[in-house]
Amino acid sequence: MTARFHLTTALALATAASCTARTHRTPDDTLVVLVDQAMTSADPRSTVRESDLKLSRLVCPGLVVMDALDSEPQLGLAAAIDRVDDLTWDVTLKPDLKFSDGTPVTSDDVAWTYESAIADGSKVLAERFASFERLDPRRVRIHLKKPLATLITDLDIGIAARHAADAKGKFPGGLAVGAGPYRVDSITPDRVRLSVNRYWAGPPPALPKIDFKVVRDAAARIVMLAGGSADLVQNGIRYDLVDDVLARPRLVEQRGASTKLTYLMFNTRDPVLDDPRVRRALAMAVDRPTIVARKFGGRAVVATGLVPPGHWAYRAPARPLVEDLAEAGRLLDAAGFPDPDGPGGKPRLALVYKASSDQFRVAVARVIAAQLARLEIAIEVRPFEFGTFFADVKKGAFQLASMQTGDITEPDMYYAYFHSSRIPDKDHPDDTNRWRYANPEVDRLLTAGRSELDRAVRVELYAQAQAILLDEMPIVPLWHEDNVAVVNRAVVGFQVLPSARWSSFAQASKR
Repeated sequence: MTARFHLTTALALATAASCTARTHRTPDDTLVVLVDQAMTSADPRSTVRESDLKLSRLVCPGLVVMDALDSEPQLGLAAAIDRVDDLTWDVTLKPDLKFSDGTPVTSDDVAWTYESAIADGSKVLAERFASFERLDPRRVRIHLKKPLATLITDLDIGIAARHAADAKGKFPGGLAVGAGPYRVDSITPDRVRLSVNRYWAGPPPALPKIDFKVVRDAAARIVMLAGGSADLVQNGIRYDLVDDVLARPRLVEQRGASTKLTYLMFNTRDPVLDDPRVRRALAMAVDRPTIVARKFGGRAVVATGLVPPGHWAYRAPARPLVEDLAEAGRLLDAAGFPDPDGPGGKPRLALVYKASSDQFRVAVARVIAAQLARLEIAIEVRPFEFGTFFADVKKGAFQLASMQTGDITEPDMYYAYFHSSRIPDKDHPDDTNRWRYANPEVDRLLTAGRSELDRAVRVELYAQAQAILLDEMPIVPLWHEDNVAVVNRAVVGFQVLPSARWSSFAQASKR
């Protein structure tokens, strides 16, 4: 009640702001962007937060760029990527590339970026890359440990200037030096300022400055947008409030398909949820289309698996997940959880559903809990501050929980999320198979998928794995939420990308 009142009040204030400050606008030479998460570093080797990742790619682009959903990766700093043999690839840099301090980008910077990331403990890179050979200033030879179908997308990592790092290989204050359209001038807990990189090899940005302001309060972001003291918020306004916000005359919406998946996860080592029949029954009780329509205003697409529709690796399942309460009840009966005394009496099961304390996510969790209650299952939704919530998820202290993946640009993410070697343990607490799922056949298919160079064969391998996952249901694929930006009408040229990255900020201008 309090949260809803807070946001309703914000919308009223936003209306007043938009009526009384129609002429107010941000500086003509600056794009002012509101974010809900602090940024600590532009170093592409050490991004932990999503905001750091997006910042790093704007300042330090990679050899390739992964911005599109359905197309091949685009060349970034690389002019060519050539296969020598299954374990050897040559990368040639574009001519005359320079970092933002005017020094040339060389093969040594490329090799050092990867080598230092591996030395700092990157498990993924260490598994894949054997060594990097500097052939000449513009060419680096990559030696792999085994054939790697994901190599091109792995080259998306941003390249940083070796000479600008300190003796320990770190960038003081997170001020990494890259060859992107902007350079980072300052990073503080509540603000990040960028200015144009005059040595940028691409078309010069229309706006010479970007000012990121960290505003954690959702209501404050709405008021600032409507009042004219900010230009843009991307994925920072609750989906159920977007239409109300867009009623303000100075604001417009830009949106597009996303590469992320929102999912409901089960702890497969829980004594109740270790039975796939129970997990599948719960999945069949969730009415995903209704939630998408009512809570997201249609700004999401019902998911069939990890990979979103439109992606080159997407395959529609032969047996899609659909709501079926009757079949769900039969599965629970067969699993040994019959309804003890009929509708409205004692529950079959009592489960705890953990969620982050974000008000919108809690509201969605309660809708899912209400839908599961139709099976005579008692669900207690417990919200936690995100740090506490995420710590519990990583150590397996949950029964049900919901989260969102990172960008699914490469179907090898199936390996990261479902291969048994990615189950977190004391040595690898950050591994991403947090539902503790293990299936030898899925392991085999996903291992084959990351080394198979024939794309058609890869699609088939992942389709087979997804069919097993939909049957055993370690997670329920819920929906792919649209990327939604609310933008000041004066801003033109900005484009929402499937990855929600910020590279299109360089094309934005003001009228």
